[in-house]
Amino acid sequence: MKIVCNCQSLTEAITNVQRAVSTKSNNPALEGILFKANANSLTLCGYDLELGITTTLPAEVLSEGSVVLSAKLISDIVRRLPAETVSIDTNEKLMTTIISGAVDFKIIGMSADEYPDIPSVKGDSSIIIKGEILSSMISQTLFAIADSDIKPVQKGSLFEIESNIIKIISVDGYRLAMRTENLICGEKKSFIIPGKSLAEVVKLIKDGEKDVEIVVGDKHIIFKIDNYSVISRLIEGEFMNYSAAIPSSHKTEIKVNTRKFISSLDRMSLLLSERIKTPVRCNIENGVVKLSCSTVLGQAYDEFDIEMSGDSVEIGFNVRYMLDALRNTDTDEVKICLSGPTSPMVILPSDGDSFLFLVLPVRLKNEN
Repeated sequence: MKIVCNCQSLTEAITNVQRAVSTKSNNPALEGILFKANANSLTLCGYDLELGITTTLPAEVLSEGSVVLSAKLISDIVRRLPAETVSIDTNEKLMTTIISGAVDFKIIGMSADEYPDIPSVKGDSSIIIKGEILSSMISQTLFAIADSDIKPVQKGSLFEIESNIIKIISVDGYRLAMRTENLICGEKKSFIIPGKSLAEVVKLIKDGEKDVEIVVGDKHIIFKIDNYSVISRLIEGEFMNYSAAIPSSHKTEIKVNTRKFISSLDRMSLLLSERIKTPVRCNIENGVVKLSCSTVLGQAYDEFDIEMSGDSVEIGFNVRYMLDALRNTDTDEVKICLSGPTSPMVILPSDGDSFLFLVLPVRLKNEN
């Protein structure tokens, strides 16, 4: 294989593809990037057996072929090259020469035969969604994905498509996040995608990205984003009945300025840490939210005015979970519905239903 291509374009491609490369594997090839040259293009691939990212960029192909190069080494080399173009030449013994200006590297490659085949995804049809909308939906639900292995299905987000509506739902046992958007798709589909894969999809969607094509197979899914393809395994298993967890009615409803609530909780969190997880006490009455927190480090109190209807209520919650939800609302004002001190808090936009966040309360100890 021998190619010449733009150094900046190659650096960007390697940086993105490298995120799917395995950092530690019994197969050394999985710690590398597959370079494949043919016609007038160079294709790069990173794959860790669960997530794969491929891209193709223009190149002057002097000799077709393929090689696997250490992802870390080739990334470090290319990022430091001085000239506008770079030449990569691999001989029969896989010795790879990288030349840019006066810089000349020689590194040992691996045979492309040692690289596993990326699964092909054959779906009956594809889903087309605006990149900006998909990025927003994923970003606003990623925070509620579980980071433990207790329930594998909770390490991903559920995608539900029905009646021209798409929903993305994440749960971790303590909170729930759901985003809803209209989508032109007459089919009914349901699948669970790992959070790790969704995080990479968001990174590849650029501002103003027009459309993303999604092809769903039996065990894998592929996102086609500009000149990148992200392929991911799907999580098998039954997702929780999230609808049953959402209260059907409420006794108290408040409307609150999102930034004001976040600022107040930030102040409460100064007395908390990973080791100190005392809940914040929230007293809602007479159009005022009163927040207080008492830990071994000290005490804090704050209050602010709100719009309120219904009963007064006192409830406790994990400050980080509430902050995560509020920071992902992306609205100036939110509506919070409550049904007493032991029922989940439902956070909604002040108008509409584009998102729904659920935060479970924490039982408060009586103050003496």
